[in-house]
Amino acid sequence: MSALTVENLTVSYGDIHAVKGLSFEVRQGEIFTLIGANGAGKTSTLRAISGLLRHGGQVSLDGQGLRGVAAENLVSLGMAHVPEGRGIFGNLTVLENLKLGAWIRHDAKAVAEDLERMLTALPRLRERLAQAAGTLSGGEQQMLAVARALMSRPKILLLDEPSMGLAPKLVKEIYTLLKQINETGVTLLLVEQNANIALKLAHRAAVLETGLLTLAGDSSQLLADPRIREAYLGA
Repeated sequence: MSALTVENLTVSYGDIHAVKGLSFEVRQGEIFTLIGANGAGKTSTLRAISGLLRHGGQVSLDGQGLRGVAAENLVSLGMAHVPEGRGIFGNLTVLENLKLGAWIRHDAKAVAEDLERMLTALPRLRERLAQAAGTLSGGEQQMLAVARALMSRPKILLLDEPSMGLAPKLVKEIYTLLKQINETGVTLLLVEQNANIALKLAHRAAVLETGLLTLAGDSSQLLADPRIREAYLGA
């Protein structure tokens, strides 16, 4: 069953065509990754899917077309987006950021339980609950961005370059967290420039080059493909 279907997606910035008729599906419960170089159209694709960019084509979530649905209303339909650069509110505390993630929910007891679950999984956030989010390290900010998104109880989580700017040890921690999230049943659509770690985590993957999907399949197949190894894995 498809959690997300993207059909003939196009995104343009004036005369520049950033995404050119992209089509793919993300299956329920899987991790799907889009890999590609800078400028390939990965971020534009995620922003279009989550309603942050005007686009052509069709995006469907659990079979429901999303044309005309405002970005803020996608949260209540089960979609959350962790943007490139994390998008946390730096002047608010860690706790305030986490509570904002649950702004659409009215089940106070369940929200409190989810908050405790996040803090148990990410003890560094518990230690910094009263701290301004903007003073956290890059890795801690990324953990906060993911945890805040999860506070909305999404069915599908979109993540844009979660490893960007992080030391290898922190990248490993973030990806361990993503694997654990997926094991709870959350579908993940992951955009990454770090193809090696993304392909090792994901079930399936697609390669974007200048706004076009050029290759797709099981991640294990792409990891072994000599074209991918040469272009993205330094082999």
